[in-house]
Amino acid sequence: MSKNIFNGLLSVFILCSLTNIISAQTVVVPDWALPASATHKQVSPPPDFHRPAVTSLTTIGIFEGQSDIGAALVPGSSSYDATTKQYTITSAGYNVWYVRDEFRYLWKKMSGDVSLAADIDYPDTSGYGDRKAVLVIRQSLDDDSKQALVALHGAGMIHLAWRPEKGERVKDMEYRIGSRGALPGGSSPDALVTAHAKRIGIEKHGDSFTLYVSMDGEPMHQFGAPIQLHIDGPFYAGIGFCSHLADKTDTAILSNVVLVNSAGKVH
Repeated sequence: MSKNIFNGLLSVFILCSLTNIISAQTVVVPDWALPASATHKQVSPPPDFHRPAVTSLTTIGIFEGQSDIGAALVPGSSSYDATTKQYTITSAGYNVWYVRDEFRYLWKKMSGDVSLAADIDYPDTSGYGDRKAVLVIRQSLDDDSKQALVALHGAGMIHLAWRPEKGERVKDMEYRIGSRGALPGGSSPDALVTAHAKRIGIEKHGDSFTLYVSMDGEPMHQFGAPIQLHIDGPFYAGIGFCSHLADKTDTAILSNVVLVNSAGKVH
């Protein structure tokens, strides 16, 4: 083998090795970001851990831009089908919780009152139970932004959540709905079967934020008490998704999205 060929092969080997090392480094999941399990407890990120959003200002459907809030270890993606009125959102991300978030976010800048609603579907029914499709009103694109949101989790839980101030821990009100005997899938009439909402919404009326739900296609109705939170305009309003797995993507489909610059229009 000539010296030039040997040096060329050596350079390729070194380059490939460095690429593999860099790739491995970029997908190392911090222990705090691993999902909860029987042997692991997920905890809040360190207070000084932040990653800036990765943002595209390309219009998608009714939204002005889209961002990977918190820059998850695997980049997200989104698409819109105008025929079916479906937004398909693929995202990794450890969570939308604690003191910072990681999720794919499609947004529009707004001020004043807002009505926002969407049908939600998970194509992969076996995905992680705490994955969440979200409807979010955020003060900024920072990963620790003040915000109010509603979410439908993969396992069926619905919540109204909020981060009271930038950098503070999220609070929420959670709702788990089930049936004994009225839904298919139970092993007996006494088995509890989780009910999954078809559509969720959030209304901003001044400083009041309210969760709206349609369980099975009936008209949207208020669910639980509203929370109080002041967010200055302009702010960001939109839809998003988080797989709840820091380095693995999943997909949610949000369709028939309503986004109106007025309260009382959630439907």
